[in-house]
Amino acid sequence: MGRAYQNRKESMAKTADAKTKVYSKYGREIYVCAKTGGFDPDGNLSLRGLIDRAKKDQVPSHVIEKAIDKAKGGGGEDYSTARYEGFGPGSCMVIVDCLTDNPNRTFGDVRICFTKTKSKLGAQGSVAHMFDHSAIFVFAHDDEEAVLEALMMADVDVADIENEGGKISVFAPHDEYFKAKQALGEAFGEIEFEVDEIQFVPQNTTTITGEDVEMFEKMLDMLNDCDDVQNVYHNAEY
Repeated sequence: MGRAYQNRKESMAKTADAKTKVYSKYGREIYVCAKTGGFDPDGNLSLRGLIDRAKKDQVPSHVIEKAIDKAKGGGGEDYSTARYEGFGPGSCMVIVDCLTDNPNRTFGDVRICFTKTKSKLGAQGSVAHMFDHSAIFVFAHDDEEAVLEALMMADVDVADIENEGGKISVFAPHDEYFKAKQALGEAFGEIEFEVDEIQFVPQNTTTITGEDVEMFEKMLDMLNDCDDVQNVYHNAEY
């Protein structure tokens, strides 16, 4: 089926040239996750998954521990989530997820990224309905039927499975993430996931060409330079 999705590691690497930028984004996300859901990764599965992804992206342990210790302290910034949707160059669809302690500042920063690249912010829900909020797992395996059987036995609502080049890609609704991951672990033991996360996956792609490509890349660079932007999802193809 060839569903398009963005590898978080690639996305994070592009969001900043400096490693410290990546560390900062993970540190903020870990802090919020620990503060809202608990400091123990065994009891806070979201935190455990986030820590695993941070380690894969080579975030040092001291950065992770500092974020958790900061959350334990009970003080610090009061971050909230913010999501912006709109249309980028060539009418591609864009979703921007942020963590912010100043929504007015964040909205202003994101709006500038859109306006300076001939793009247009839309109302909430204007493009999100054209994306699937999916849990995605990609790992080395060659038996698609065995993977599907393991997930169905665990009563996981599987949206799609792809088998390409000795790698299995599993797509499930975002609220099935932990159930799916547990089922895969129980069926196949310790798995080294190439992708293990929740993303917005576009239902259709929009091909952009010429000047739109240059403008779109400028838009991504500007968004990724915003401290409050955590992830950018889109359906552009070029």
